[in-house]
Amino acid sequence: MCVIFFYANSQPDSVDGYKLILASNRDEFFARDTQQVAKWTDSQQVYGGIDLEPGREGGTWLAIGSDKGVFKVGALLNLTGEPKPRNAVAHKNILQPHNNNSNNSQHKQRHEQQQQQTNNEHFLLGRGMIVADFVRQSDEQHNIANYNQQLLADCTKYSAFNFVSIEIGDSSKPAEINLLSNVPPTLAPFKQGQCYGFGNSLPDAPFEKVQYGQQHFDQIVQQHGHSSVETLSAELLQLLKNKHKFWPDVELKRRAPSWGEGLSALNVHIPEHGYGSRTHSLILVDANNKLHFIEETMAGLEPDGEWRRTHIEKQF
Repeated sequence: MCVIFFYANSQPDSVDGYKLILASNRDEFFARDTQQVAKWTDSQQVYGGIDLEPGREGGTWLAIGSDKGVFKVGALLNLTGEPKPRNAVAHKNILQPHNNNSNNSQHKQRHEQQQQQTNNEHFLLGRGMIVADFVRQSDEQHNIANYNQQLLADCTKYSAFNFVSIEIGDSSKPAEINLLSNVPPTLAPFKQGQCYGFGNSLPDAPFEKVQYGQQHFDQIVQQHGHSSVETLSAELLQLLKNKHKFWPDVELKRRAPSWGEGLSALNVHIPEHGYGSRTHSLILVDANNKLHFIEETMAGLEPDGEWRRTHIEKQF
């Protein structure tokens, strides 16, 4: 996923407001095998896409889970242009796709096996499990504070990433929002009730498209933050599909000197490499804890071909 914009507030100012408004684009190779958004069969209330890439099965870039009145969102973004640790080798993900035969003890056993294989400091873990493990489990170890502290201690075991985590529970408590980056290891909290945007760079050096996108997202929230799901989602999807190239971009050119201009649009399309914004995702949670997960994703290998639309509605 290349960009994410969101607004989180556990205390909407009216019954037609939203606790969460989130919009994101996933930029990836078109041929990468992926399962579109759905309820995960091994979890009670977790929704998201699943990576099926061999060696990375079971991970995800964006998902939401809910349990006992608390819902959590996790999103993963690559940090472009950061070198892997010297002598690092890719870790073969030992976690399998989500299925009905999975259970918590199996996940724990696999996690322990994964940790054992990382005793070599140059053996990198698959990043997609960062989100999956966060949203799937609801014990104290996996609340937003404890999970991020443990991840911060282990974050150098992964290639460079930004991890966005959001936890919203009782309206008497503010939403918790964190951004964890591992190059360098940093954990930053953010306040509820504001609009945020992150991409494939560090938050203090955002790409031009992220700055534009955040400003436009803020305008959408201000103008349509009490509108119907249909109206709000249409505005958000229009933002995600913006093909204007915000170029030149000093930070993007530094991080991606060869692909920079192609990556400078919110809606990326680099046909010569079969790469681009293959999935547009929206997550809306209204004041009554009703979830709307809307996804538009490519059905084949051509952005101008068929797109599949999924709209999941669930009362948390």
